[in-house]
Amino acid sequence: MLVSGNGSNLQSIIDHCEAGKVNAAIVCVISNRVDAYALERARKHRIPAFHLDHRSFPDRSSFDTAVLSLVNEHAAQLIALAGFNRILSNVLLDAFPAAILNIHPALLPSFPGSHAQRDALEYGVKIAGCTVHFVDSGTDTGPIIAQAAVPVFSGDNEETLSRRILCEEHKIYPRVLQLYAEGRIRLDGRKVLISQETECSADFLENPRF
Repeated sequence: MLVSGNGSNLQSIIDHCEAGKVNAAIVCVISNRVDAYALERARKHRIPAFHLDHRSFPDRSSFDTAVLSLVNEHAAQLIALAGFNRILSNVLLDAFPAAILNIHPALLPSFPGSHAQRDALEYGVKIAGCTVHFVDSGTDTGPIIAQAAVPVFSGDNEETLSRRILCEEHKIYPRVLQLYAEGRIRLDGRKVLISQETECSADFLENPRF
């Protein structure tokens, strides 16, 4: 996994793996920030954790080459980004085609970038959420795999909305990883097809309710 910050999504995935809810193992965690608490989370669970300072490399491709070396050394079959604040170059994208995932705190394609929750609030949306998607060369532009929606309340600020979205991130990211482990995800152009998809008659999320 590639991380840059606190690592709450990393922790959620670790917990799901250890509980047998995701049939996979995290083989290494890499961060471009030495102070990322995600590294400590990994070490507490005896997962190899590495710091690679992107500022020590002359360009993005050189940094990604070093990341790829560590990923290959640990025989990873999938790369999952969780709060990783770097755009990937073709070095990684070509090495792991349709095998790099990211989670974003907005309902893409709306509000890409690093301030998604703030942008959603400023725009005045009534429903926000999060998206798990394949990574491509753009910023949060890859094919969408799964999304979860949350209501935006009148008294919300960036912190309260982010917290509500994060709760859903911790649910859908492990689910997507399990779908991937089961071989149930297929990419057809921009469309992501899920085999044996379950339909349900759940109520629509409406906000506000009248």
